[in-house]
Amino acid sequence: MKKCYFFCFLLFSTLMYSQKKSLQTKFITEKISLDGKLDEAIWQSVPVATDFVMFQPDNGKVIPENKRTEVRVLYDNEAIYIGALMYDDEPNKILRELNKRDDFGAADFFGVFVNGYNDGQQNFEFFVNAADGQADCLATDSNGEDYSWDAVWDSKAVITSFGWVVEMRIPYSALRFSSESKQTWGVNFFREIRRDRQKYSWNLIDNKIGTFTQQNGTVDGIENIKTPTRLFFLPYASFYTYANADQKTYGELKGGLDIKYGINDAFTLDAMLIPDFGQTKYDDRILNLSPFEQQFNENRAFFTEGTDLFSKGNLFYSRRIGGPPSYSPETKTNEEIVENPTTVDLYNATKISGRTKGGLGIGYLNAVTQKTYATIKDTISKETRRVLVQPLTNYNVLVFDQRFHKNSSASLINTNVTRDGSFRDGNVTALVWDLNTAKNTYNLSGNFEYSYVNDIESKKDGINTTLNFAETSGKYRYNFGGNLVTKDFDNNDLGIIFETNYYSFNGFTSYRILNPTKLFNSFNTNVNGYAQFQKETGKVQDDQINWNVNTTTKKNHYIGFGLEYRPVETYNYYEPRTEGRYSIDPTRFGSWFSISTNYNNKFAFDFNPSFAVLNETKRTTFSFYLSPRYRFNDHLALNYEFNFFRQNNNKGFVDSSSKNDALAPNTIIYANRNVVNYTNNINGKYSLNSKMNFNLSARYYWSYTENKDFYKLEDNGRLTAYDSYTDNKDQNLITWNLDLSYNWWFAPGSQLTLLYRSNAAKYDNLITKDFGNNYTSVLNNEDLSHVISISVKYFIDYNQIKNVF
Repeated sequence: MKKCYFFCFLLFSTLMYSQKKSLQTKFITEKISLDGKLDEAIWQSVPVATDFVMFQPDNGKVIPENKRTEVRVLYDNEAIYIGALMYDDEPNKILRELNKRDDFGAADFFGVFVNGYNDGQQNFEFFVNAADGQADCLATDSNGEDYSWDAVWDSKAVITSFGWVVEMRIPYSALRFSSESKQTWGVNFFREIRRDRQKYSWNLIDNKIGTFTQQNGTVDGIENIKTPTRLFFLPYASFYTYANADQKTYGELKGGLDIKYGINDAFTLDAMLIPDFGQTKYDDRILNLSPFEQQFNENRAFFTEGTDLFSKGNLFYSRRIGGPPSYSPETKTNEEIVENPTTVDLYNATKISGRTKGGLGIGYLNAVTQKTYATIKDTISKETRRVLVQPLTNYNVLVFDQRFHKNSSASLINTNVTRDGSFRDGNVTALVWDLNTAKNTYNLSGNFEYSYVNDIESKKDGINTTLNFAETSGKYRYNFGGNLVTKDFDNNDLGIIFETNYYSFNGFTSYRILNPTKLFNSFNTNVNGYAQFQKETGKVQDDQINWNVNTTTKKNHYIGFGLEYRPVETYNYYEPRTEGRYSIDPTRFGSWFSISTNYNNKFAFDFNPSFAVLNETKRTTFSFYLSPRYRFNDHLALNYEFNFFRQNNNKGFVDSSSKNDALAPNTIIYANRNVVNYTNNINGKYSLNSKMNFNLSARYYWSYTENKDFYKLEDNGRLTAYDSYTDNKDQNLITWNLDLSYNWWFAPGSQLTLLYRSNAAKYDNLITKDFGNNYTSVLNNEDLSHVISISVKYFIDYNQIKNVF
């Protein structure tokens, strides 16, 4: 009898979890009031989505009856409506920290995932937390969840005597779907009980399968909807007051307009006219000793929102648009540069994106930047002249992405930069594929990229191609692959690449638990290896073997550690900054450890020390990261971050001479140096409610490199003493950034922001090892500037104003 019962239970579980759930919805004509009460009678006339199962940590476990979740869906010609009841036997323990948009904080949340094509490849995800805050994102298996995407929708969350309630209104303008009269959408509902760190979904998300978006249920019954015109305007106005260390103060008024137009139910046009990026988050500038440029995050909303198509192939680095000028001004004798812009202004930017019923995604992005000049002054005659450092430039990205079998895709991408006049133009075309077996157990991915550059005096082309094979399901997983980049591959006009002229091989294997054990809620260990070779000579440029362990304890503390080993010397063809030359890097052994305590606690911290020992006399590297955080209450929280990094007896490039140097032609000079970095960050927030937030972000960064001995780089890659070199090549960089802002979402899609910003940077070759004195000196620096700005953006729906006209 027991065996029979056990067999029936297994059969029931298999049927329950292997089949996609379906929920019926209903068209309504009456108005739904978003008050978190669900007291309209129509809510009781539709079926209920219930029987949620755990996603993490105990995958597949049925939600307890006293924490059951019930969800209903309605729709009209403008939007879908979701009503959710989250039962909780201890509603006074529901976590409800207030936070800014897209930040869950320590709070329970409910989410709905919508795939209008039901093709298993992309979810539009909308979340509401127990503090009535909102978050939304685009989710794909290849790129994860992108919270830079923001939609305009309404919601209300209310704590009750039995738990909490959410009502949501998601307009069709926030979704993408085909124009068929009868719709079947992929849908899933998600709930996290934060105090227990337990996540549940309506349709099981089986963690044995390496995919998230393909495990939705469906919503049926959406028929003959007459969607309204999707035309939205976002006018904005900003006023800036600037002051520098000389107390020179002036004001500037800016204004502009963003337009969003639904070409049809699937495709959308976004246009930005007269952009204003003055309130964009500051860049975390560092002392960059590498031969490569520093890569910055994109913080401008237009270039982050809904750009999943444009990220295909990793060819698009949006900071090229409106970034530093492409050319540096050249001076003559007795001339100096008195004005050299650090950024280039945009005239406009436009993007079109969407997907057809057959799964073909099309993305088009275009931006035009202005002519930009530097000003040069003759120190004797005092006359000035202007030099063109950035011509009128057109940037263009075109993407065709075909999805098939609900889990695979192939993409064709082209990026093009055309500069007016006799300046460099660049073009890159790529084929990218991501292929999965029917049961999502194996994956074959890769790309083939071709670049063509037409420079003023030369033309060049190159290839970058990769191929990877992986097992993506179960406890044991692995992948292996390779990469080839030719010498003249160059996508830097609209992309970014650091290393070329090599081929490489990589391998990875891992083991994970799928359900909790007595010690761990989650456990993962992996071993991976990588080897890179210079294409012409076959010399090893990089080699490493890593072993890592990542765990979450039963009390939801994260603990991880790892070992890394570079077993042979490598040939560095990039550090000498001269074609054909290389230096030799020694073998290396290192380790790291990390702990992150449960953020549910009022006090929590992150701690991450690491070290490495290189096979050279006293050459070591060590660092540690410490970040305590404290949540005073549901309104106020502070987080401090301290990051220390030190390299002892590091060897690196400091100077070189030309072939015409009479004393030392073609000499490359390295230094034996100590490199030290200190980074201090303070982040804080005070939330008045879910719509009003004060936010603090401050960063003090100090880094220096202190040279002790100098060497000459020999042709065999070894270093020999070069005592005759006496130039001071020490470097010292101190930066200060402070942002204090007030944000008020006073209406859906509409925002008022008041920002105070101060920043300064001090760079020289004089090192003062006095932390306090350096901090004071940068604040007293003549480059210290202050900005106070107020910006108002107002969302206008054409359907709400058309009757006025």
